[in-house]
Amino acid sequence: MIADDHATDAPRATPEPTGVLRPTAEGHDLVLTRTFGAPAADVWSWLTEPERTVRWFGQWEGDAAPGRTVRVQMAYEDGAPWSDLRVDVCEPPRRLAVSMVDESGDWRMEALLADAEGGGTRLELIHHLTTIAGVGEVGPGWEYYLDLLVAARDGAADTAAPSFDDYYPAQRDYFTSLA
Repeated sequence: MIADDHATDAPRATPEPTGVLRPTAEGHDLVLTRTFGAPAADVWSWLTEPERTVRWFGQWEGDAAPGRTVRVQMAYEDGAPWSDLRVDVCEPPRRLAVSMVDESGDWRMEALLADAEGGGTRLELIHHLTTIAGVGEVGPGWEYYLDLLVAARDGAADTAAPSFDDYYPAQRDYFTSLA
């Protein structure tokens, strides 16, 4: 479960879930999308540079390259655990695929960057699922992390960071209904 160190007393708008579930030959893909008014290289830097990822996801250490493993600390999870994360594909600034196995399961993730209609960059975060069990918990977590990315990139992470309480359990039924 995600820890919320950014709770405030100010009322917040309830975030709308963006995730969709797509069947695949191996299971399902949970796909979440955000659009940025910035070039792909800028958005890519927020996905791959440690001094930027620490501001919305967590820190990582090691020599990141395809086929190599780095250590990642997800800063907003209970206990801020460290995990080994394998870089499966790295094609700057368009595609990053990673995988990780931890006590919560098997995580195969992909970030795809493309030109957005009207300019900017569209980010698709794809979680390749072998089972849809737990999608009601996983989906809200990724919505939260992507909104943390938006806030960090906008320079508002310290003042307008989202609260996990606005995502879970509020979005659980939405994601469960996708299954």
